[in-house]
Amino acid sequence: MGFTDDHLVPLVDAGLGNSAYLVDLGDGRALAVDAARDLRSLRAAAGRRGLRVAFAADTHLHADFLTGALQLAADDRATVLASAAGQRAFRHTPLADGDEKDLGGLTLRALATPGHTDEHLSYLLLDDGRPLGVFTGGSLIVGSAARTDLQGAHRAEELARAQYRSLRRLTELPDEVAVWPTHGAGSFCSAPADGRRTTTIGAQKAANPLLAAPGEDAFVAALLDGLGSYPAYFDRLAAVNRHGPAVLSAPPGLAPLTADRVRALLGKGVWVVDVRPKEDFAAGHVPGAVSIALRDQFATWLGWLLPADAPAVFVAGPGQDLAEIAWQSVKIGYERAAGYLHGGMPAWTEAGGRTETVPLVAPGGIAGRPVLDVRQLCEHTAGHIPGSLPIELGALPARTRDVPDGVVVACAHGERAMTGASLLRRAGHGDVAALAGGPEDWARATGHRQAEGL
Repeated sequence: MGFTDDHLVPLVDAGLGNSAYLVDLGDGRALAVDAARDLRSLRAAAGRRGLRVAFAADTHLHADFLTGALQLAADDRATVLASAAGQRAFRHTPLADGDEKDLGGLTLRALATPGHTDEHLSYLLLDDGRPLGVFTGGSLIVGSAARTDLQGAHRAEELARAQYRSLRRLTELPDEVAVWPTHGAGSFCSAPADGRRTTTIGAQKAANPLLAAPGEDAFVAALLDGLGSYPAYFDRLAAVNRHGPAVLSAPPGLAPLTADRVRALLGKGVWVVDVRPKEDFAAGHVPGAVSIALRDQFATWLGWLLPADAPAVFVAGPGQDLAEIAWQSVKIGYERAAGYLHGGMPAWTEAGGRTETVPLVAPGGIAGRPVLDVRQLCEHTAGHIPGSLPIELGALPARTRDVPDGVVVACAHGERAMTGASLLRRAGHGDVAALAGGPEDWARATGHRQAEGL
């Protein structure tokens, strides 16, 4: 069909660090690969080109987001393509290694590439038998390979060895074949520092450090050593994706709640999630609220820190997009929202609601106070405020008793620090502050050097 780069539209979710792909098949139809439940960007891209999604392929049972394939099947009559080994409980075309699907001019060939998950498939896109590119999902990615502990730490080494064989298989493809991964920089399913999200087989053979490992044992050791943080919500999404998330009959939304209604819900164990910028949260918030600023990473921290069965009330500021809160929530399977505080914090205070504050401390103003660093351990190791206690934000709810009184919580810029400070306040710590900035700001303000290592 004369496939060119213009026929492929990468759709990057910066918050999850992932890419979905829309392939223009040249006849008004399209293929979607690893589409998430939040289909807004995909639909916009398809609309601009006048395309209907005819095929929706998933490379694996995703752990970091809910699939959008069922929604595409319901709305666009798309044929869902997925691994036969995944035992999905909904209508789909099951594919095994070597199976091919005629897309009408182009062909999609399934390649079994277990490792990231047991049932993982890569999809080789061919034009008249000529390989154009391969959708590698969580197998070969830019500068690395995706994590292998999604089925539990006890299987991480076994699947890392499977990942080794899968990557070797992929590198048998011609050097010019494009590599289109799902996971990329910023994904908790992988840990590459490279900001590029697509590559080629040849480029990875030349530059991917895992492919340079002298053998299987060295590959496994390097991969397992780089696994990094594990978001708790990963444990539940694969099962939802196997069963199939519910098809949405309308865009998700949030119900408005009066201040009195929110006050009543607080007595029933409802969480308050404040999505305003850290400065606004610091100045005054509902007591016990957790600060998760509405930014690219909102969905990850919502899924990681909130119990899946905990209902939540959201507090937003003027101009913040309530639809964005709703979409990011359902994307990672959080559907227990009770609503949002109508009128925001002004309505709360006008109704006599009590407020709390969390001080924002300037980078040069923490002398004499203990510091808690809630960044990932790899960030802490690269450089931190001397003497700071490293506890990653995702692990903090279970370790609040390990944190000393009077602590200043630090991250890279302040958003995670404020989240950590709010979690400590919720757990009963009275004297807590958040650092307005990070270790680099502290070093500039004080003239001291950052420490390295643990």
